[in-house]
Amino acid sequence: MSSSEDKILKAFKQKTWNEIKTSDSWQIFKVMAEFVEGFEKMATIGPCVSIFGSARTTEDNAYYRLAEEIAFKLTQNGYGVITGGGPGIMEAANRGAKRGNGKSVGLNIQLPFEQNSNPYIDHDKLITFKHFFVRKVMFQKYAQGFIVLPGGFGTFDEFFESATLIQTGKIGRFPIVLVGSEFWDGLLTWIRDEVLADKKNISPEDMNLFTLVDTADEAVDVINRFYSKYLLSPNF
Repeated sequence: MSSSEDKILKAFKQKTWNEIKTSDSWQIFKVMAEFVEGFEKMATIGPCVSIFGSARTTEDNAYYRLAEEIAFKLTQNGYGVITGGGPGIMEAANRGAKRGNGKSVGLNIQLPFEQNSNPYIDHDKLITFKHFFVRKVMFQKYAQGFIVLPGGFGTFDEFFESATLIQTGKIGRFPIVLVGSEFWDGLLTWIRDEVLADKKNISPEDMNLFTLVDTADEAVDVINRFYSKYLLSPNF
């Protein structure tokens, strides 16, 4: 018997089941289970684009309508849509995908205040995760592009992580589309003036990792133009 097997046996003998379930080492199996479920469900969905944005955006907001239109147009161009599964921009995108009879995927997350999934996700394409980092792997691995509408910290997290992974060569290049000049201009100006020009913390070519647009047609066109040059494939 190996030392690892011996430790496992001792764990069962010396701890209660509740202690085993909550110990750090046993968290690995919970994480593995989330990865397995995610990989099994996502591996067969086909080409999809992830759409990000605020969960707080209401139905009467222009960006809600824009997200729905982008998703609808993506389905008319052969793409499914992946969202975080919640309300706001996520709901709008799943709604547009459903209206276009395309694949509508929701990667929901368990939160202390309970994020309920929206009703426009295909019933067989809803996955609820406990761990943010597992969920983020699914976004990266199974999306052929990111479309990012106005949002909060979670939206920024997805944008900057995807840019970082591409910049460092950890995943293959794929299009990142920022939607809404009035929202993103201030951030992009700061990146150009401070991060790039003044501090030189990034390279000039890093500014080409993303594209800023204002309309649904422009957003979909960025995705289509990219894949007119490259074959659709997983990102890693």
